[in-house]
Amino acid sequence: MNDFIFQNTTKVYFGKDQLCHLGQEIKPYGNRVLMAYGGGSIKRMGLYDRIMKELRDAGITVLELSGVEPNPRHTTVNRGAAICFAPQLLS
Repeated sequence: MNDFIFQNTTKVYFGKDQLCHLGQEIKPYGNRVLMAYGGGSIKRMGLYDRIMKELRDAGITVLELSGVEPNPRHTTVNRGAAICFAPQLLS
């Protein structure tokens, strides 16, 4: 086996009501996020509304890409990139 270094720094919040940390974890990376999700179970189970509230309360602008299929095609990824880099959003 070749020598190598592997670093995987992942922070995981366990326990009740840990979603309240979402905004503070995202803020250091910017004020805009692309929320990508699939068919809609995120909305049916109420998670979507909770996430949107946390992000709004943190002053984060949310762009959305819904309908993302498992193992997304490059066309789906391109749609997400187009949303992120739309000229009116770069100001």
